[in-house]
Amino acid sequence: MNGGRATVLVAGAGIGGLTAALALAGKGFKIIVAERAPRLEEAGAGLQLSPNASSVLISLGLLSSLETSAIAPDAVSVMSGPRGSELVRLPLDKSSPTAPYWVIHRADLQATLAAQANAHPLIELRLGCELENFATTTGGVVVNLRQGTTPQRETVAALIGADGLWSAVRRQLDPVIQPRFTGLIAWRGTIENRLPLGQAESPRVQLWMGSNAHLVTYPMAHGQQTNVVAISSGQWHDQGWSVPATAAEAGAAFTASRWSEPARAIIASVTQWRKWALFTLPASVTWADGRVALLGDAAHAMLPFAAQGAGMAIEDAAILAECLGDTNDDVATALKRYTDLRRERVARVQNLARQNGRIYHLAGPAAAARDFAMRLLGGRRLLSRQNWIYDWRA
Repeated sequence: MNGGRATVLVAGAGIGGLTAALALAGKGFKIIVAERAPRLEEAGAGLQLSPNASSVLISLGLLSSLETSAIAPDAVSVMSGPRGSELVRLPLDKSSPTAPYWVIHRADLQATLAAQANAHPLIELRLGCELENFATTTGGVVVNLRQGTTPQRETVAALIGADGLWSAVRRQLDPVIQPRFTGLIAWRGTIENRLPLGQAESPRVQLWMGSNAHLVTYPMAHGQQTNVVAISSGQWHDQGWSVPATAAEAGAAFTASRWSEPARAIIASVTQWRKWALFTLPASVTWADGRVALLGDAAHAMLPFAAQGAGMAIEDAAILAECLGDTNDDVATALKRYTDLRRERVARVQNLARQNGRIYHLAGPAAAARDFAMRLLGGRRLLSRQNWIYDWRA
């Protein structure tokens, strides 16, 4: 199918879109990446890349560039928010250079992907280029774009919507589907250098669990910063998905009556907060129709409680490229196969994330039973429950 260097248009230059561009170019496709933002300034701070995701990025030739900005933590420490003590430690295997567990600043990952894309002769990155609409014909997909005030029209073999939760591609592909607010809000900030609490010298992810809220911290930016994400329930009336927030707002769920001094000191150490609402999409969303398909948050926005949002988008990109690269299939058949291969796994990860969120936020006797069960199982056995995620390879 790609013997004639067919062109694929990818809408969105986020993590999933750029990974898809690189993977598809590796199969010989010409790629146009249309990104409506005039500059690649990835919102957000840190993200976690478990082995299922890092293995894909390494296969695309990004090992040496990512090693300079990613950090490989030695463990995940699960902490008691009320008591301030470690419940259990999940050791992360650092023995495999082909599939490390990394934490990284989101902007560093996007910049690395963009640099690789810009250097690839088959990839054209168009910034400030917005998708207006598209129409499928017998010969391909006619995509109408606008770059600044200049209209553009491209006829391509396939259109891939990697344009996030509020996807313009999905809006036309499946107009009935709308993102749903979960009632949860995430508060994000960073602490310069390291946590002021005698944190261990070894880099480590910390998960603090408490009543109706939880807190995640990990190092990033060459160890010069600590990424902090606090999640609690709340109302959302703001425009945009990431807006400035006050320390009082971020700390409202972390009261002295429910949270220990070490946990509250983390919150107090952040000087600048941003907040965003957590949305999901219904399972009925159409992932593909003919020559048009969705990937990442455009298809399956999920709660972040399994640290797999970026990971699932990266996996999508790898499988999409494998399916489209199979010359035995036409485009529509290849995209249907892509959705068939991805839907069940993604749904299982979404279910795990929802379940984790409920577990993290338990209170009273239920929280005490959870803590006892975690100690009883131990870190290695708890971690092994996610082997089905981490052991996946494209």
